[in-house]
Amino acid sequence: MDTPPVLLADRLSFGWPGRALFQELSFNIPPGVSLIRGDDSCGKSTLLGLMAGDLQAQGGTISVHGVRLDQQHDAYRQQVFWIDPQTEAHDAISAAGYLDSLSHHYPAFSRAALTELVAGFTLQPHLDKPLYMLSAGSKRKVWLSAAFAAGTALTLIDQPFAALDAPSIRFLLELLQEAANHPSRAWVLADYQPPEGVPLARVLTLGETPGG
Repeated sequence: MDTPPVLLADRLSFGWPGRALFQELSFNIPPGVSLIRGDDSCGKSTLLGLMAGDLQAQGGTISVHGVRLDQQHDAYRQQVFWIDPQTEAHDAISAAGYLDSLSHHYPAFSRAALTELVAGFTLQPHLDKPLYMLSAGSKRKVWLSAAFAAGTALTLIDQPFAALDAPSIRFLLELLQEAANHPSRAWVLADYQPPEGVPLARVLTLGETPGG
């Protein structure tokens, strides 16, 4: 018996003013690790934003485990972890404060997993610093720790390896190799190349359509 997909996108359409980006795009995301790949400005980050519910599709539907974004917005969002790695929305609070807040948003959030992730990414020295004081690499480690601790059915990560040091890249690859075997949860990466040594459940290659 085939495993049901985590996410279903049916005839998804979206564009910026004067620039159609996706027209009736249909796909599904199975459990495990999937990759959205393509060149700059092909729409990788935009597609993640649509799957997260941060951007509103102009046509079509998206559902996670049967919960449709347009019909049950809050229930959908609780099943999806996404944060724009460039965001400054949380800059005023500490890394620990941001991570502690996750339990209010994600019912399956795991504090035990977070403890292991903070150790694996060597974040302890930075936990009490406000996020605006962190380097790009340390900030990304905070987002990645959040992503893997949130326990959501669908986890979306934009350019996961950007700005990371070599030990953190190795640790992240181990996390993704473990995620690749998960029977019911899905991780979607947007990047230029597949992660080394990680079996992929699905690869979506976007064309060179102007976008973001």
